[in-house]
Amino acid sequence: MQRIETLIDEARHNMTVCNACRYCEGFCPVFPAMERRLAFSREDLNYLANLCHNCSECLYACQYAPPHEFAVNVPKSMAKLRASSYREYAWPGPLARLFDRNGLVSSVALALGMTLILLVAIALNGGLAGLLGAQHGGDFYALMPHNVMAGLFGGVALFIVLALAMGFAAFWRESGEGARALLDRRAWRDALSEAASLRHLHGQGDVGCTYPDEYHSHWRRRFHHFTAYGFLLCFAATVTGTFYHYLLGWVAPYEIISLPKLFGILGGLGLLVGPAGLFYLKLKRDPASGDGRQLGMDMAFIALLWLSSLSGLVLMLFRESSALGLLLVIHLGIVLALFVTLPYGKFVHGLYRLGALYRNALERRRGGAG
Repeated sequence: MQRIETLIDEARHNMTVCNACRYCEGFCPVFPAMERRLAFSREDLNYLANLCHNCSECLYACQYAPPHEFAVNVPKSMAKLRASSYREYAWPGPLARLFDRNGLVSSVALALGMTLILLVAIALNGGLAGLLGAQHGGDFYALMPHNVMAGLFGGVALFIVLALAMGFAAFWRESGEGARALLDRRAWRDALSEAASLRHLHGQGDVGCTYPDEYHSHWRRRFHHFTAYGFLLCFAATVTGTFYHYLLGWVAPYEIISLPKLFGILGGLGLLVGPAGLFYLKLKRDPASGDGRQLGMDMAFIALLWLSSLSGLVLMLFRESSALGLLLVIHLGIVLALFVTLPYGKFVHGLYRLGALYRNALERRRGGAG
C-alpha cells in the first residue's frame, strides 16, 4: 500500500497540471471544483477524490496521460486516495484494516462465521433439532423468536448507524465546515437530485460514461440504479414489516401481495441484476482507469449484496418447506455480515460522495471554494 504522503503528492501533481490545462472542465464536477482552488491541501484532495465518479472520461481525453512524462491519470489517482479516505474516516479505525486486503475472502469468512454463530445460538436454545425436517408453515419466528431477531439486528443496526455517522462527521470536519453548513436545504436538494439520478454518469450529451473502457455506455449507471434502488426497496420492506408488527399488530408471515413482500421481491430482483452487472463491468474494466488493489473490497460488497438477495428470494420460495430453518440461518448470517461490513467497505463511498456532492453544491451557491 502506498504511503498517504505519496498518494497526496500524486493527486496534487495531477490537479496542478489539470488546473493549468482545463481541457476537461466540462466533463464532471471535479474540474469546476478544482478550478475554484489555486492550491490543493490534503483536505481539498480528499474532497475531490470523493467527488470523482471514476467515469474515466478525462483519462481518455488527456494529452498528458501515460506514457507522457507528466503521467496524469486522474481516475486512478483519485481512486487510490478515495480508498485511503475510507480508512481515514472509519470508526472504529482498526476495523477498517480487516477489509483492506482480501476483502472478498474476509467478507465470505465473516458470513460463514455469522451463520455458525446463529446455529450455535439456536442449538443452545434447544432448537437445532427442529432446524431440518420440520414444517413451520413459513413462520420464521417458530425458529427464532421475534424479540431475539429484532434485538440482534437492532443492536447491529445501531452500531452501524453510529459508525457511519462518526465516519461522515470525520469527513465533514475535515472539510472545515461547521455543523450549521449542513442545514442548506437548496444544497441538499441539488446533491440528492444528482445522487438519485446519477447525473454525473450520463456523460457529455447523455451518451454515458467511458466505463469499462474508452467507449461510452449507460450500463454502469443502469446497474448502479438497479443496485441502489433494490437496496432501498429491501430497506422499505423491513420498515413496512416493522410498521405492520409494532403499530398495526399484524404479525408475519405476510401474504405475497403485502407491501413487505412486494418491496422485498422487487428489491431482491434489483439486487440480483445490479450487482451481477457491476461485477461483469469490473472484470472488463480498463486496468489503467482504476486501482486494481481495491478489487477485493469492491467485489466483497457486490458479493454480499448478491448473496443476500439470492438467499432471501430462495428463502421466500421455500418458506413452506422443511428447509426453512437452514435457509433462514444462512440468509441471516449473510445479511449480518453485510451489515457489519457497511462502514468499512465500498458502501461508504455512497455516503462520502453524497457529502462531496453537497459540499460542491454549497460552493456553487457561494461562488467560491468556501
